Amino acid sequence: MAGNQSLNRALKAKQDEFYTQMDDISNELKHYREHFHGKKVLCNCDDPYESNFFKYFALNFNTLGLKKLIATCYCGSPVVGSEMLFEIDGEGKLLRKKAYMVEITEVDDYNGDGAVNLSDVQYLIQNDKNVLTVLHGDDRYGAGDFRSTECVELLNEADIVCTNPPFSLFREYVALLMKYEKKFLIIGGQNALKYKEIFPLLMHNSMWLGYKSGDMSFQVPEYYEARETRYWQDETGQKWRSLGNICWYTNLDIAKRHEQMDLWKHYDSNNYPHYDNFDAINVDKVIDIPCDYYGLMGVPITFMDKYSPDQFEIVGVLNHGCDSAFDLAKPTLNGKDLYSRILIRRKK
Repeated sequence: MAGNQSLNRALKAKQDEFYTQMDDISNELKHYREHFHGKKVLCNCDDPYESNFFKYFALNFNTLGLKKLIATCYCGSPVVGSEMLFEIDGEGKLLRKKAYMVEITEVDDYNGDGAVNLSDVQYLIQNDKNVLTVLHGDDRYGAGDFRSTECVELLNEADIVCTNPPFSLFREYVALLMKYEKKFLIIGGQNALKYKEIFPLLMHNSMWLGYKSGDMSFQVPEYYEARETRYWQDETGQKWRSLGNICWYTNLDIAKRHEQMDLWKHYDSNNYPHYDNFDAINVDKVIDIPCDYYGLMGVPITFMDKYSPDQFEIVGVLNHGCDSAFDLAKPTLNGKDLYSRILIRRKK
């Protein structure tokens, strides 16, 4: 299938299948607890046997007061373990991996050990035939692909989506969330801030950054090629990769979004020159944004981690000057091209 082949190429060619650590998930999710009570949560890029997103919500199902938890697994997970569903022939030989969905509406002490934990979730999956369903895909997308008819129906049912989607399909993934007007908390690269499909959403406050931005470490599949930097194998042979430009993206309102920056530097034309080709001043560091200037300013892309719509207005981006209607110029100063800038204006 075309969609199936396309996703496989993206996973292997771009090597963007990254598996998030539990600590990174819990450290971020602790800021959003009030959003989840009574909600149906979908993790639509997550094998329940491998995904820490599924484990987090299963472990905290009662604490968060969830109504339902759904996780879907893409057929052919590259880090699949022995717990994965398989088709077995008459001689007990593996035929192929299957994609499936796990749907949970309650988590109780099923095994009677006096505590509610993952062993109870495992017991539930193994003993309740209504919990686990095999997915089949459609004519365009493979089984478990987030774009398939089955998975889109689950998306339409969900209240909040929380996952780490394939980085190479980030644009397409966000477009689907927007189409179905879903609340979400997802992981993506910082470079996505400049995408012509993503930047307008940030500019118009349809989505924003969560709490964590910067370095994160991920488990990666066995096929992942060794690198000289930001790559290692642990004592078990598990491969790891760290990335320094990771962000949480969300449209759930959080306290951080309303925290205004403390500005203390004053505007001076010598320290804040205008661009050669655009009427705005250049600010090299976010910390240097002047407290007394209300004209247009070009600031580093890292500004988005500090952005509050209560304090600033995003006007556009200075990137190449031609990427989109919001890319207003190429940032040039004294004949030298600069890195991309976010164009902002202070609110009075």
